Amino acid sequence: MVYPSPKSQELYRLTVCICGAIILLGAWRVAGYHPGLLVLLLALFLYQLGSYLASGSAIAVRWQQRLAVSMEFGDAVLTGALIALVGFDPVLTVALGLAFLMTIISSLKATAPLNLCGMFLGLMVTFWLSPAAVVPGQSSQLLILLVVAGYCLIQANMARHTQTLLAEQYEAVLRQNEWLTLRTFRMSKYLSPALRKAILTGKDVRAETQEKALSIFFSDMAGFTSLAEELDPEQLTSLLNTYLTEMSEIAFRFGGTIDKVIGDSIMVFFGDPESRGVRADAITCVSMALAMKRAMEDLQKRWQAEGITNPPSLRMGINSGACKVGNFGTENRLDCTLLGRAVNLASRLESAAQSNEILISSATFDLVKDTVHCLSKGDIAIKGFAKPVEVYRVVDLHKHLKQKTSCTAQKSGALAE
Repeated sequence: MVYPSPKSQELYRLTVCICGAIILLGAWRVAGYHPGLLVLLLALFLYQLGSYLASGSAIAVRWQQRLAVSMEFGDAVLTGALIALVGFDPVLTVALGLAFLMTIISSLKATAPLNLCGMFLGLMVTFWLSPAAVVPGQSSQLLILLVVAGYCLIQANMARHTQTLLAEQYEAVLRQNEWLTLRTFRMSKYLSPALRKAILTGKDVRAETQEKALSIFFSDMAGFTSLAEELDPEQLTSLLNTYLTEMSEIAFRFGGTIDKVIGDSIMVFFGDPESRGVRADAITCVSMALAMKRAMEDLQKRWQAEGITNPPSLRMGINSGACKVGNFGTENRLDCTLLGRAVNLASRLESAAQSNEILISSATFDLVKDTVHCLSKGDIAIKGFAKPVEVYRVVDLHKHLKQKTSCTAQKSGALAE
């Protein structure tokens, strides 16, 4: 069971009214049963009954909040009036003040300043209007102390119970967050980076696209189909997972966006969602392809050592150009990918490549020729394109070739000596 602040205030109101009734009944006997005190007792009873009926009535939430604030202010005024009525008796002042402070502190009310003002208002008005102080007897004081002590114990138990419930709810929220984080992490493996980022950041994912200049990379394994017929499913799965893991890590290291992985084919692009410039993106894309080529050579040696006599080789194609990039599909099913002639050409270049060969288009060559050494293969016919396409074969980065030439010269000099 949860004890919200309104219930706590109702309990405090009942406590104050009981204390006020004890004080007035004690004063009624001392004052010779003056009828005016009965009027105050009746007013206390009506105040308590009216607040109870009002809190249970079906009124608008806005008016319920205003009524609750007004009754809290009235409780504070009544507390101050009782303290002034008993002539600031030390025992009763401490008891009533403690109950009042517990009500404010335990629920951390935003209306605490207003309630304090109400208590001081009740003090001043009663002190100014009251003809004489009412000093309760010892039995009345004892009853008031018992009532206040009972209220404080109930209030402390309510606060402890609320704290326990909040702690349990906090732990439940933490467990739910951990569960959602784990599920999100697992689900993110099946999504493209752009969609994953949009979902995790709370961005509205819609079917929309934009045109960007990108460098697109395609690769697959030559000889994979024939190898699939020779290997058992477990060996084939292990080989494919090793290959895809190695190539994906290289793509991520160079900052590429993996668009698709279909069987042994990989599609990567550079320039979205982040771009370092068209030329830099093209150079990075070619550098990634060279790194994949070197990694594939290492994998071939590893597979040969494992008993695969004819391990598959890698063939790659790269093109640079304007593409439509974004979310394609419907509002219920979206796919973040690329469309355009530049994408088709990159795919065709990959199909035209030989084993361990990287083919690039003239558009990509114009961007990387100052950094990458390439050899022209002339114009070749590409399926789906009416005119032949000028194609280049990537050899290596200029800086790597210079290093190899320098090392060869040093070795030759050493042998001559």
